[in-house]
Amino acid sequence: MRQMENLRSSVYEVVLERLNRIFSDFDNVYVSFSGGKDSGVLLNLCIDYIRQNKLNRRLGVFHIDYEVQYEETTRYVDRVLASNSDILDVYRICVPFKVTTCASMYQNYWRPWEDSMRPLWVREKPENCYTKEDFDFYTDDLWDYEFQIKFAEWLHKRNAARRTCCLIGIRTQESFNRWRTIHSDKNYRKYKGLKWIREMKYGICNAYPIHDWLTTDVWVANGRYHWDYNKLYDLYYRAGVPLDKQRVASPFISQAISSLRLYRAIDPDMWGKMVSRVNGVNFAGLYGNTSMMGWHSIKLPPNMTWEGYLDFLLKTLPENTRKNYQRKLSVSMNFWRDKGGCLADETIRKLEKMGIPITVGDHSNYRTEKKPVRMEYLDDIDIPEFKELPTFKRMCICILKNDHTCKYMGFSLNKAEKEQKERVMEKYKALI
Repeated sequence: MRQMENLRSSVYEVVLERLNRIFSDFDNVYVSFSGGKDSGVLLNLCIDYIRQNKLNRRLGVFHIDYEVQYEETTRYVDRVLASNSDILDVYRICVPFKVTTCASMYQNYWRPWEDSMRPLWVREKPENCYTKEDFDFYTDDLWDYEFQIKFAEWLHKRNAARRTCCLIGIRTQESFNRWRTIHSDKNYRKYKGLKWIREMKYGICNAYPIHDWLTTDVWVANGRYHWDYNKLYDLYYRAGVPLDKQRVASPFISQAISSLRLYRAIDPDMWGKMVSRVNGVNFAGLYGNTSMMGWHSIKLPPNMTWEGYLDFLLKTLPENTRKNYQRKLSVSMNFWRDKGGCLADETIRKLEKMGIPITVGDHSNYRTEKKPVRMEYLDDIDIPEFKELPTFKRMCICILKNDHTCKYMGFSLNKAEKEQKERVMEKYKALI
């Protein structure tokens, strides 16, 4: 396997050291298991560690069953959980919380296992799953990511644990956001100075034991140690999907829309059920990987500016959706006009050379060496730093992607979202 920078330990040996720390320090340990390659290899590492070291303890497995997923994923989850039932405490979650969808302009979320939609469920709930009735904290306003936070507290209390650790199989190679999860000092403090363990609140931590693994490390480990894995990846490979693009995720989030069409070829039975289950799936399947939904190069209609095209797109949207984008745009325009976004010196020089009016500040309140730059929205700009700058073109792309939260734009949260985030952050800061 790949060697670490010190050339003394392989990533496998290093992760065993991390697991030793986790199982020594925490009396309550569970793995967040999606059925994908990363969480799968992490679960196998933990199972092997417990068996090889003959630990007299059980391992929790937290699996959110989103109802709509590849049948191969369901079969894989069933196999792994059944074959290791002697040491696993399984929490298979079938709860109708809100889940983001970018498949439709009419709705920004859907609910798996929603009672009112039962005739359209793509399959029945698995046996011994946990439902909303099992959680006293459940409300109809709960999002899936909020549920994960509250579940940790629920399990910690339920098991009367001294210390609880949730193991999460993310790797920094996958995205910058995942890199920041490990290396950023914001929001949560390190556990005993270890950057790969974060204290979420007193007695509850998240750990990322395979954060420095590469995709190739995952597949070498699966082959070398003969671990079971999701055979969906074999189908991805046969379909010509590159290794770094093969992901198992909720099929309707922004990152998955471009590959939604693969369901038709890989799992046609599931595809047929999905079309009736969630609004906009058929359209997203047909055009999710095209410029029609903001992927690849989108072209401006003749004799129009991007600002004009934005106005046209907004007029085609339902009222609630249109107002949502207008609020996001207003927040962003005021931010760039009054506070300014943080840009590198090289980007600032390019803007000045192009004659774009900007006001450069001395320093920012953020932890960055970049400088705050105040400016008005541009129609478009042809420089590599395009995604860092406020343009009407980027807003058009958000609308075409059905990106209701404007994640592609990096927009500031609206007032309601800010208040919700602040309430959550204050709660956990007070507890730490």
